[in-house]
Amino acid sequence: MSLNIVHLVGRAGVDPEVKYFESGTVLCKFPIAVDRRSKKDDKPDWFELEMWGRTAEVASEYVRKGKQVGIQGKLKIDTWQDQNGNNRSRPVIRVDRLELLGSKGEAQGGTGGDYAPDEF
Repeated sequence: MSLNIVHLVGRAGVDPEVKYFESGTVLCKFPIAVDRRSKKDDKPDWFELEMWGRTAEVASEYVRKGKQVGIQGKLKIDTWQDQNGNNRSRPVIRVDRLELLGSKGEAQGGTGGDYAPDEF
């Protein structure tokens, strides 16, 4: 048995980057900052998110820098060669489910909706 599920709650680090393809597919990417439980380390952990389809459309419409979101997804590793021919890689979370939560100025309750691909 194998298991690859990631659950995170954090704040968008930038406004989402959206790409529309000729096929009609939509891709949305943005990083989120996730605070650690211990207050010793003030620096958050950063995760790059990638979402497709209806979830990407919702994120592009409602998520802005500083907006709190909850996600469920799968960890994947993007690999490529840089200009010098060196192999590079980075972890990316492929989001299956997006939940819009309170923004910085709002109370910490859930205020948005819960979106998953092809659920419309």
